[in-house]
Amino acid sequence: MATSEVILTEAVPSLGAEADIVKVRAGYARNFLIPGGKALEVTPASLRKINHLKAKRAEREAREINEAEAVATKINKLRLNLKLETGETGKAFGSITAADLLTRLMEEIKDLVLPKHAIVLDRPLKESGEHQIPVKIHSEVTATLRIEIAAAPKVEQPVDEEEAGTRRPRRKSAESTEA
Repeated sequence: MATSEVILTEAVPSLGAEADIVKVRAGYARNFLIPGGKALEVTPASLRKINHLKAKRAEREAREINEAEAVATKINKLRLNLKLETGETGKAFGSITAADLLTRLMEEIKDLVLPKHAIVLDRPLKESGEHQIPVKIHSEVTATLRIEIAAAPKVEQPVDEEEAGTRRPRRKSAESTEA
């Protein structure tokens, strides 16, 4: 397999960040990375450009970490109260998932944008009580979300008289008509 070394000019998922020198297949570099402006061939001239790319990368990473730390302080101050329906014996109906927590968190903090896998749950929450959930905001910044889950007994819905009147009458069975 023919490989070539390239300098990335921007972050490429599963490959690297800008200013990284990576080895890739020659066709991938020739047909996708270089024409798309995502990479440069390793030459003496492009090696001189690498210092500019490293400075740009350091500036971007510092800005991302500062933004993530600001979001982390908001999340660390927050305490969510949730209700989980339970039966007479205290057994939970349903559970609280990471998607539920993410939706509720985005409702509480209006300008918050997190990826859907930011909330780290081993399994859905089915127990009432206090829980501390890690929220991975950035690869280097993790916040702790405190939630309080209260058990709410399941309420039986009364049947309205209007709905009862719209039910179809039961048919009589063949045995009852013969007698």
